[in-house]
Amino acid sequence: MMQGLEWTLAQQQAGRHERLFATSTVLVAAVIFTVDTFTDIEGAIAVLYAIALLLASQAVSRTGLIRFSVIFLVLALVSFFLTHASDPTFQTFLRLGVALVALGLTTTLLLRNDRARFALLETNAALRLSEGRYRSIFERTRVALWERDYSKLRTYLMDLKARGFGDVRTVARQDPQFINRCIGMIEIVAANDAAIDLLGSSATSASDATMHDFIPLNSETFVSLLQAIMNGASYFEDNAEVLNDVGEPKIVLLSISFPEEQVAYDRVVVSMVDITQREQARHALAKAQEELARASRAATVGALSASLAHELNQPLGAIAVNAQTLLRWLDRDPPDMEAARRSAERIARDSQRTSDILRNTRSMLFSQPGETQALDLIRLVDDTLTLMKYDLQREAITVEFTHDAAVPVISSGRLELQQVLINLISNAIQAIKATSPDRRALAISLHADAERDTISITLHDTGQGLSPEAMQKLFTPFFTTRLDGMGIGLSICRNTIEARGGTITGRNHPDGGALFEITLPKETASA
Repeated sequence: MMQGLEWTLAQQQAGRHERLFATSTVLVAAVIFTVDTFTDIEGAIAVLYAIALLLASQAVSRTGLIRFSVIFLVLALVSFFLTHASDPTFQTFLRLGVALVALGLTTTLLLRNDRARFALLETNAALRLSEGRYRSIFERTRVALWERDYSKLRTYLMDLKARGFGDVRTVARQDPQFINRCIGMIEIVAANDAAIDLLGSSATSASDATMHDFIPLNSETFVSLLQAIMNGASYFEDNAEVLNDVGEPKIVLLSISFPEEQVAYDRVVVSMVDITQREQARHALAKAQEELARASRAATVGALSASLAHELNQPLGAIAVNAQTLLRWLDRDPPDMEAARRSAERIARDSQRTSDILRNTRSMLFSQPGETQALDLIRLVDDTLTLMKYDLQREAITVEFTHDAAVPVISSGRLELQQVLINLISNAIQAIKATSPDRRALAISLHADAERDTISITLHDTGQGLSPEAMQKLFTPFFTTRLDGMGIGLSICRNTIEARGGTITGRNHPDGGALFEITLPKETASA
């Protein structure tokens, strides 16, 4: 409202000013015409119309100025003909010519001046409009904006550079007060509301206030900023830590565009985006990821421990049984040395399997590839059934092993595949022993599929089959339906087979019982 009142008063004052000059123009022109026409004064009185024209230029537009110029021209000619028409002389014509030329030149100069003044007014109006837009953006944007005076700092840094000191960090190491002195050379010109919200009311301090309260002395970003100014950079951006007026640290994304002209360094706009919460969240995420990695390593160690306990259970149990058998053969009178020898050989065999399992688990722990060798799958199944012979005979389970006449030899890990078969056969034994003795059977088949270029191993037991819950969580680690089970056997089987490029599935057989199928890629087969 105050601005509207001031504009109205200015308009009224301008109107009075124009009326005053218009009246003066008319009076002066009338006096000049009277003197030139009705007096005997010899001289180029009409030249004085230029004075009236100068007065008119303060009150009228370009069109009005031209009109006044034409009127004055007519008055000069009328005065000439009224006074000298009867007896014209060369001198009178000369004085008229001088007056007309003076009037024309004055009109031309005034028109040019008016055009220049109009252009200046347009320029000033554009500058005021631009300044208004800039101020509107500066004040209302939600990005924290500061106007700072870097002129003293730039002069100081460029002087150092001229004296051969081109590295700011070297100067800072040699002079402990250098950073503090540089901070003191920066002055605050203005700050918008967002900067006040970020840093506090002291961000709008007078221009003689410095940045000591906002910039930490150990700020690496400020050192990089000084180097950018010294190098004549046009733009600088980096994360920085600033302090608000109560000393609370804030992390901001600092962006500065430096002007090309040195004189413009007295008003450099600095933008700051508060990223404190983002950085805190990033640090919290990094810490959480570190904790997760630590927990994952602990879980991996636990899983490997469980895997070892599960995998070593069978060979260690076999060693214990064979050791007891060996003692019984030796306790006979006379001792059965041949049978004792066979028991000792089985102990050595199972001990070697135990060592192989430990070595294979160690290679998994250190992400080393397992050993690969040419495998005859028919022989592998036969050897595995031999290892499981005692467990199968104890539960009176009949095993039927069928296979194609010719099964390709593949390149894979013998111990790994054998452990998978042992796990599946052990699970089958646990499922079968709950049935009646006349139904206890395990069918194993080995088949090469020429169309799919795969080799499959299937195991079909005559147990109760898989429950709906077991079907959904069949290969989930630590899921088990047995009271004494660990729930990692099938998970280990799947990881092992998939690592070799194969698949393993489990489902219920139409005739009852569970059916597990291992599929291995045939392209790994060797001739």
